[in-house]
Amino acid sequence: MDELNHFPEQDNDLYEHHSFTVEKGQHPLRIDKYLMNFIENATRNKIQSAAKEGSIFVNGTPVKSNYKVKPFDEIKVLLSHPPHEHLLVGEDIPIHVVYEDDNLLVVDKPAGMVVHPGHGNYSGTLINALIFHFDNLPKNSSDRPGLVHRIDKDTSGLLVVAKTENAMTHLSNQFAKKTSEREYIALVWGNMEGDEGTIEGNIGRHPKNRLQNTVFEGDDEEKGKPAVTHYKALERLGYVTLVSCKLETGRTHQIRVHMKHIGHTLFNDERYGGERILKGTIFTKYKQFVDNCFKILPRQALHAKTLGFEHPKTGKWMSFTSETPDDMQQCIEKWRGYTKHQI
Repeated sequence: MDELNHFPEQDNDLYEHHSFTVEKGQHPLRIDKYLMNFIENATRNKIQSAAKEGSIFVNGTPVKSNYKVKPFDEIKVLLSHPPHEHLLVGEDIPIHVVYEDDNLLVVDKPAGMVVHPGHGNYSGTLINALIFHFDNLPKNSSDRPGLVHRIDKDTSGLLVVAKTENAMTHLSNQFAKKTSEREYIALVWGNMEGDEGTIEGNIGRHPKNRLQNTVFEGDDEEKGKPAVTHYKALERLGYVTLVSCKLETGRTHQIRVHMKHIGHTLFNDERYGGERILKGTIFTKYKQFVDNCFKILPRQALHAKTLGFEHPKTGKWMSFTSETPDDMQQCIEKWRGYTKHQI
């Protein structure tokens, strides 16, 4: 199996599925354990099998699963088939289209739907639905048909999709130049001190948990990419606050990371620790109440409510608003009821 000693640039039979550079502060750790923190939905068995098959490379050489990673190691996982996200198949999945013309469409995505295929989610995505319903969608810089921007799987709300090359270029530029408008509503843990504010801080991959992002400060502020979130408290509901967040930038998990950074993790945001009781009393009755809220809203409390941009063809400003979905609205109502009974 001499071909396994080459990266895919030299061998057309292998495809890169994952690539990581080990952080400078990393202590020696078995590569199978290390990759468990960095590859979503991976099991240790799968990682060990990949190593046994010669698919895990460090600095260009295949390694066994007991190899201990060290700072600055270049890790690549190479397999004999292309990543599933490149094998796009149209699927007859309904899409809630709120506006459509020859240049673009605006969709209202439900919570639970992944926007584009990726590791662990190869079907049932918005892109699978789009390529079924629409022919010849232009590809963005990441080869994803129609996609101008994205929102997380368990975030609901509005997305604009380009139908022509010109629309893709024009809309992407608006997002890059921060001239588009995006407002989200979120339910966060804690009673916010001020009524409004701005969070600025570079966002990048968490050095110890690649499934999370984090804000880099102090000596590390050169890392990550600049991110700016403007927030406003809309309603105080005791141990939680309903907030409006307007994005200047569009980093992955931006609102979730920024809100956690200022001590207001999103309600029921499992990835960032919001699925635990972070504020409130120790009474069993309160714990039952919060558990009921989690059942009603089994996801992070985040909704992409408004979306505004200049039409790529007419130059006219367009603005769209999405109603708060039932699960989030019911959760908010429960907190309103709880707060009234505490007064």
